[in-house]
Amino acid sequence: MERVQAEVEGHYRSTLVEEIRANGGALVVGETTFRLAKQFGFCYGVERAIDLAYAARKVFPTQRIFLLGEIIHNPDVNAQIAAMGIRHLAAHPSDADIDELHPEDIVIVPAFGAEMPIVEAVKAHGCQIVDTTCGDVMSVWKRVRQNAREQVTSIIHGKSAHEETRATASRALGEGGGHYLVVLDLEETDAICDYIRHGGDKAAFLERFDGAYSPGFDPDEHLRKVGVANQTTMLRSETEEVQNRVRAAIAERDGAIAGNFRFFDTICGATQERQDALFELLRAPLDMLLVVGGYNSSNTTHLAEIGEREKAPTFFVRNSECLHSAEEIAHYDLHSKEEILARDWLPSGPLYVGITAGASCPNNLIEDVIRRILALRGETAQCGGIS
Repeated sequence: MERVQAEVEGHYRSTLVEEIRANGGALVVGETTFRLAKQFGFCYGVERAIDLAYAARKVFPTQRIFLLGEIIHNPDVNAQIAAMGIRHLAAHPSDADIDELHPEDIVIVPAFGAEMPIVEAVKAHGCQIVDTTCGDVMSVWKRVRQNAREQVTSIIHGKSAHEETRATASRALGEGGGHYLVVLDLEETDAICDYIRHGGDKAAFLERFDGAYSPGFDPDEHLRKVGVANQTTMLRSETEEVQNRVRAAIAERDGAIAGNFRFFDTICGATQERQDALFELLRAPLDMLLVVGGYNSSNTTHLAEIGEREKAPTFFVRNSECLHSAEEIAHYDLHSKEEILARDWLPSGPLYVGITAGASCPNNLIEDVIRRILALRGETAQCGGIS
């Protein structure tokens, strides 16, 4: 593992970022001042998943290795994994299918886990599994399994199409008698709370949440006793509000919540640390905020949402290649859910730039963004290893 970790560090480490952190999170070059959030980038769970994927390639140098989807939600890291000859499975049918597996194959479960039927199908082929599922995710699974055993429906705050939420939902079924309902936001939460309080049109309710509930789910029956769980990378403040609104609806309907409502705090610690650090960063004077990471990364998306909500000019970029010129930047628009172009984004003169990154973004990509901004502004002073 020492050799593996050295190789991973060689791919993703940034001496510059380490120097900035040692300097209190600030870097000044000419008229450009960078301020980094105190917490950003790779978390322990992501590092562990990547280390295990690299280790699998070294331990099984000649065997076929497959990965259930993506190891993490970062295109640069996934490209590096693919370059090692590790192929995608299940989530990318054009690459490989579970039916193609042989007993001697190795299958890696990614950091956010995988759905139970998929894991069982892999086991049925006799493959050896390398499980990199994050411990925080497994803590949520423990809670929803308990709900299922006690006939409590799990209301899961998350994105119904996200791999982690799908994996959690599959555990919420328990041994087959459990139920779940996935809620995305507070608007959907209010619809659920209204049904808890007053009932309503069952068919309309099921149509609205189509694809987000368990087989056989009946809102008249399965919203009697509920427990709130969550995708670990959601905004803590929103999950807490989901909890508060559902609890209030249960109390209004039943006169009390004893036995009919439960909640466990299962927000990932690293996710919360990065959100808190960003709020602190945004209290400093900034001309813009750059959020670096994969567009399909939930925790990174929430960092961009915080930037927008706090009224900081925010650009959510995959990597430095998005910074086309001082006049044009490609960035992910949270509203249209696509990459768009912005013009005249990088002004001249004194500039204060805040930078943060999701838990799946390596430090070398952050360094690339810093270097690119300086190059576009014509900064040539030597500082912190920049020349």
